[in-house]
Amino acid sequence: MKLVFDRRMVLRGTAAATIMGVTGFEAISLAAREVANLRPGEFIWAPEKSPSGPVAIIVSIPDQLVHVYRGGVRIGLSTCSTGKTGHSTPTGVFTILQKDKNHHSSTYNNAPMPNMNRLTWSGVALHAGNLPGYPASHGCVRLPLKFSEKLFTVTHVGTPVIIADDHSEPKPVTHPGPVLSSLAAREMQTAVAALEKNTLPPKARHDDMQHAVSLLVSRSDRELYVLQDGKILVKGPIDIVRPGQPFGSHVFVLVAAHENGRSANWHAIKHGAGSDASAEELIERVQSDPALAKQVSDLMHPGLVLVMTDEPLHPSTRSKRDFVVMAQGQS
Repeated sequence: MKLVFDRRMVLRGTAAATIMGVTGFEAISLAAREVANLRPGEFIWAPEKSPSGPVAIIVSIPDQLVHVYRGGVRIGLSTCSTGKTGHSTPTGVFTILQKDKNHHSSTYNNAPMPNMNRLTWSGVALHAGNLPGYPASHGCVRLPLKFSEKLFTVTHVGTPVIIADDHSEPKPVTHPGPVLSSLAAREMQTAVAALEKNTLPPKARHDDMQHAVSLLVSRSDRELYVLQDGKILVKGPIDIVRPGQPFGSHVFVLVAAHENGRSANWHAIKHGAGSDASAEELIERVQSDPALAKQVSDLMHPGLVLVMTDEPLHPSTRSKRDFVVMAQGQS
């Protein structure tokens, strides 16, 4: 590996310091290994390491850290403050439902919540706030103000946010997916070709914006749920190869069509306990009805999120304690 001097800003308020690292993904990984040097309010931001691509955010509750990946590459690492005792931040998989740069709380005396990325309609969000060095919020994930400003510029409605006790780094996977692979060969090629023309949902909402789509696959329910902007659009039964073997909990983020014209490129993130099977093995175990597959393929776009879980998806919230994907309407 070629070592270079790489100027990296470690920020706390308006102060800045320079650390030495290596190029590319390794530079931000080195910073992660030296996370003990990050004090409350400090963060690292290196968007040039991956200028484009779908974003995925991982919040580590034990470490009180937020990891930001774009195109499978870590571009940001920040200290945070999650929910205190009695107001614990729920763990699981969320997608951003709403963005508001100048949000104020409707629950806590109109308290300012700058650069808010909403995760649930009941009040959990990513936003700027006080960081004392330990869990202290009422359930939200507080971020340094400057970091929240930068994060706000790269997220969009539908960006996945994984809040967990442990997780894996994103890994590349090439596979049509449980939707495209259920289509006939010609239909699959047509769907992949259409995918090439689609783009990420825009970062700011407007009336005619492209909708953000998420797919939920439950081994317990043996069903596939399609969410559009956080609300259930359609659902249908699925066939599972070796149904007695667990999935574990995995998130797949659709990157783009593969150059072979028959597959798609995904980034897979494992979180929590569960199966040790590879992401490729898991995604191959799911097949849907061709009619459902065709309906879903018409909605697919880069940044689409696929969640695979062993847990049942409850009617009210599609959630359980260790798996949370909110799907209820706004209250």
